[in-house]
Amino acid sequence: MSLPHAILTALVEKPSSGLELTRRFDRSIGYFWSATHQQIYRELGKLEADGLIRALPGQQPSRGQKKSYEVLPAGRAELARWTAAAQDPKPLRDTMLLRLRAAAVVGTTGIETDLRRHLELHERQLAEYGEIETRDFPPGSDSAEDRLRHLVLRAGIDLETFWTRWLRHALAELAELPDDGRMPGGNGLPGDGRA
Repeated sequence: MSLPHAILTALVEKPSSGLELTRRFDRSIGYFWSATHQQIYRELGKLEADGLIRALPGQQPSRGQKKSYEVLPAGRAELARWTAAAQDPKPLRDTMLLRLRAAAVVGTTGIETDLRRHLELHERQLAEYGEIETRDFPPGSDSAEDRLRHLVLRAGIDLETFWTRWLRHALAELAELPDDGRMPGGNGLPGDGRA
């Protein structure tokens, strides 16, 4: 996903000012695609220069007033093109997994505390997603738009569920390791350590 397409999606859903967009990113889109206020404003300028969005007619702001944007047909076509295009999944890059791999050879001193912190953060995010699901997707919310938005939220719920389960498992494994956290045999890696 790219920021221009995230912005186009948000503006197709509801014409907004830059400030409103940043708030919407903080409340929804930002759960899976984050952007700073400066990035959003910079991208709005590019999208407008490329003819994909425009300021709402009749609302050219005077100094200090916010300018709201809407998506033009070219922007909608670009969003549809991008949505239909093939894209490979991104490989997983997670620092915690790399740190655990390193702990296998240098010992686990100190990593348990951070695993517990990660678990707490993932549990908190999972609870927040559960509240959003209860609030925004009550039984009977079955329009196509609601079903697709709920599907995105379910991905977040399922990912947080995975991480909370995995972190609990990792903590249980750590509890069974020798005091220095290294496996007998030296490298602590599965197989012969050449992976």
